[in-house]
Amino acid sequence: MRKTVLASLALVVFSGTSLAQEPAKPASANGATTPNAAAAPAIAITAETSPKDLAKAAFMAQGGEKFRAVQNMMLRGSVQLYPPNSVQSIPGSFSLVTAGDKLRMEIDARPAIVFKQIYDGEQSYSSLPNVALPPLTKFGFGALARYDQPGFQIGAIPDKKKQRGFRLVDPDGFTTDYYLDSKTGRVMNFFIYYNGVTLGTENSKFKEVEGVLVPLSFAQKFEMPMGAFFAEFNVKEVKLNQQLAEDAFAIPR
Repeated sequence: MRKTVLASLALVVFSGTSLAQEPAKPASANGATTPNAAAAPAIAITAETSPKDLAKAAFMAQGGEKFRAVQNMMLRGSVQLYPPNSVQSIPGSFSLVTAGDKLRMEIDARPAIVFKQIYDGEQSYSSLPNVALPPLTKFGFGALARYDQPGFQIGAIPDKKKQRGFRLVDPDGFTTDYYLDSKTGRVMNFFIYYNGVTLGTENSKFKEVEGVLVPLSFAQKFEMPMGAFFAEFNVKEVKLNQQLAEDAFAIPR
């Protein structure tokens, strides 16, 4: 069960926070606006707004072409883990580095959980055996950055309370459902479906870094056969487009 929980945890975190997409000129990431400062969406969202325009509104709210052009991203912060059928959290820390499809993530919640996952663009490594993940661009924000590229399909789904929803399916059939704040166009909730597991993310706090919107606080829910697993993440440090070490995604041999 522990392996399944960690595999699901890794998938959602990678999909929920990945912003690194296409090569861009490296720059520092010190400038930022006040967390949760919200501007009106670039596209007015109404009850009649089409799924295609909802996808565009979400893309623009994330930063548009600046969002698409992020070269790499580094996140560090704290996490509270809630195993299935438990009200007692396991506190820990996490770090995440992504660049395109490459990633390196570490979760340290000793003594209960210590986990490391690396994907170098071709091969996957996990501190737990037989835990493999799809490329980051298949789900969540990684897929959203490619919403208008050939092969992606955008469809309608029922709205959720005051949030407008749309579905994005990548050329290989990987699916994400997004729900937007109608006033800002921000992605407040999204759900991904992988290997028979439903993984949900709820964003509650954001920060703009160099024109790119980054979730700072988000809760995750993983629906699995043994019950629901919850995690609450708080990002304390964000860096975009840094000079990464050559071995940043090196797989241990």
